[in-house]
Amino acid sequence: MSVNAKTNIVALGAEPESAEILPLKPAAVASSVVATSPFGAKLRAILRSMMQKIVPGILGAMVLIALWQIAALSSKGFPTPLKTWEAAKVIFADPFYIAGPNDMGIGWNVLASLKRVAIGFGLAALIGIPTGFLIGRFRFVANMLNPIISLLRPVSPLAWLPIGLLLFQRAEPASAWTIFICSIWPMILNTAEGVIRIPQDYLNVARVLKLSEFTVMRKILFPAVLPYILTGARLSIGIAWLVIVAAEMLTGGVGIGFWIWNEWNNLNVENIIIAILLIGVVGMLLELSLMAIARRFSYDNR
Repeated sequence: MSVNAKTNIVALGAEPESAEILPLKPAAVASSVVATSPFGAKLRAILRSMMQKIVPGILGAMVLIALWQIAALSSKGFPTPLKTWEAAKVIFADPFYIAGPNDMGIGWNVLASLKRVAIGFGLAALIGIPTGFLIGRFRFVANMLNPIISLLRPVSPLAWLPIGLLLFQRAEPASAWTIFICSIWPMILNTAEGVIRIPQDYLNVARVLKLSEFTVMRKILFPAVLPYILTGARLSIGIAWLVIVAAEMLTGGVGIGFWIWNEWNNLNVENIIIAILLIGVVGMLLELSLMAIARRFSYDNR
């Protein structure tokens, strides 16, 4: 082939077009990486979960405040949310002042109530958990104690307060007694239910190995029943915190219940509402702490 022929063939072809390469913008690259990386997907999931929890909570609080405002406007003497907020700033500016034996800040009153709850709740756990083990382990003990529990459990907790005053002759142990008697039943029943639900194979192995009853309790029953025990404790602490307020209203002294009653006598309705909200917050924290402990020892998290 001649040189001219080669030249003609090249001339007949189309002109090659040049392609311009445009670099991606840094923001586009970053968003692309975040959108496709596992970290970006995890971050979006966390944000979505937070929004699903926070937004409904904020809306619920707004509805509560709106209803509160409507009630304040339609009722004479009922404080508005703003007025209550101003009173709360005064109360929590010095919550631990002491001006006398019965004139203390709200912080001391909450601590006094928590102390009574701790005493009554601790005694209930000390007696209720072993009793639940015995009921779940031995049919004879269950047949002996179940009728007594069925008889006493429906009794209102405050009905036990006069018995405590008669037995102890003082308000402080009478309040702890009331907490004890009302919080012991969930611990007994939940512990007994957990023991009953233990697979029989575990006990058969213990029988074959000729383990002592104490070893069976410590090595087999207690680890398996621990989630049930913690559930009973969570129910008991809620009941105990609920009852102590009413008991302190009747017995007097230092405590959040007495503080509410004293504020009612002084017609400080704003302070009563503040105490109600504080009682709810403390009770919620107590229950959340026990729920966290229960999740820690749950078999699902092991």
